Amino acid sequence: MSAELEALLSHNEIFSLLSADQRLAVGRRAQHRRYPKGSYLALYGDVWPYLFIVGDGQVDGVKESEEGRQLFLLSAGRGEVFWGLAFFKEETRMPVSLQARQNSHVYLWPREALVPLLRGAPDALWQLCEKMIGHMQHASQIVEGLAFQPVAGRLATFLLGQFAGLGETAITRDLTLDQIAAKIGTTREQTCRALYQFSDQNLIYITRTELQLLDKAGLARVAGQS
Repeated sequence: MSAELEALLSHNEIFSLLSADQRLAVGRRAQHRRYPKGSYLALYGDVWPYLFIVGDGQVDGVKESEEGRQLFLLSAGRGEVFWGLAFFKEETRMPVSLQARQNSHVYLWPREALVPLLRGAPDALWQLCEKMIGHMQHASQIVEGLAFQPVAGRLATFLLGQFAGLGETAITRDLTLDQIAAKIGTTREQTCRALYQFSDQNLIYITRTELQLLDKAGLARVAGQS
């Protein structure tokens, strides 16, 4: 087992609950895969019976409409775990596509290699169940937002999360309008319109390279947080 994989397993909330011998067995069964930016680990509708941990980069869960619009439902970065549904229930098809948002490498395990080990580690298995619940809650929040929150509110919520996540009042514009639209479930045009509406209201200031937060309380009101 590589030193990198050993560190990833030791610090992960699921695998850290295994004994040293169990982690060694897990490491020996891992498959290392590299994915260039934009490539896919799995496609919507695939039977993909794997669990993986991200070694480096970012893997997104993407839902696409028949018109080509995208909705981002999850994002897994370094040290985070995700899985195909067929890892738990045989022959179950993927509800989303898994795409490398950056050049990424992952360690993955087929169902038959990992499930027997997890069945012998109830604490780790319980933690994996809690992880599943967390993803279900996150997906539910996204669905509720799409159903009940207007585009401006969804965009305001997204921007507040970006500013808070970085602990900054200015964030680099490293996402395209299409990518932001996919994260909040709308179109590029509506996203652009809402951004400049926020600018006209002096909630944010937009430059070619960054977004500056001018009125956090005002943006929170748009998001429905106050």
